[in-house]
Amino acid sequence: MTEFPLPNTPHEVEPLVPEPPEALAPRPRVVAAMGVRKVYFQEDGSELPILEGVDIEVARGEAIAIVGASGTGKSTLLHLLGGLDRPTAGSVRIEDRDLAALSDRELANLRNQRIGFVFQFHHLLREFTAVENVMMPLLIAGVDSDTARQRAQELLEQVSLGHRLGHKPWQLSGGEQQRVAVARALANRPAVVIADEPSGNLDTHTGEQLHDLFFRLRAEHGVALILATHNRELADRADRILQVKEGQLRNFYSA
Repeated sequence: MTEFPLPNTPHEVEPLVPEPPEALAPRPRVVAAMGVRKVYFQEDGSELPILEGVDIEVARGEAIAIVGASGTGKSTLLHLLGGLDRPTAGSVRIEDRDLAALSDRELANLRNQRIGFVFQFHHLLREFTAVENVMMPLLIAGVDSDTARQRAQELLEQVSLGHRLGHKPWQLSGGEQQRVAVARALANRPAVVIADEPSGNLDTHTGEQLHDLFFRLRAEHGVALILATHNRELADRADRILQVKEGQLRNFYSA
């Protein structure tokens, strides 16, 4: 795996132009953040700023890679864009729904139905089978069991796990576990899938297979992708590469 160079050399970044590329403009906007600021308060009451005035728009079907050194706020940004956390200031909208205007229950429903998540660790439920893990978001959304099972089986077949439906996570390889997680992320036909270092725990070959799967499913499902990664090859496949640096989000240009 080729990692990004340290983000301290001046030729690597230029100020971010917040609008999507012109070719993507006609596509509906699925994620938009304006002036997003995130501050954590330390034990002594002092502020620890993580993000300062971040702007980003993501169009339907667009793939965005977010890069940056560890600890710069990539995961924090993904959590804010996915409604897992709320910003200190600024706004985040999913399909023009302002997340700040939603109650906790409404926000949970929106996450379940319109946003898919894939993390570095698969977070599958150990006591449930692969098909039951993929069914879970559907059941939470109120889909009946038979329909949920059929949808889950179809997705697992799409990720080449039709022969593993009844296997539990501990019976699967690391790559298979992540493929189940990808299928689960797509269960409710989300507008966007947010992935935080999705291949970080995988070997190079298995990671490349997972990357191929992401972009194949993106084309088949028309879903937007927001990927935080240190993997240069994965980032290079995105439509845009953005870098988190000093609390800001900027366009990234390789040397």
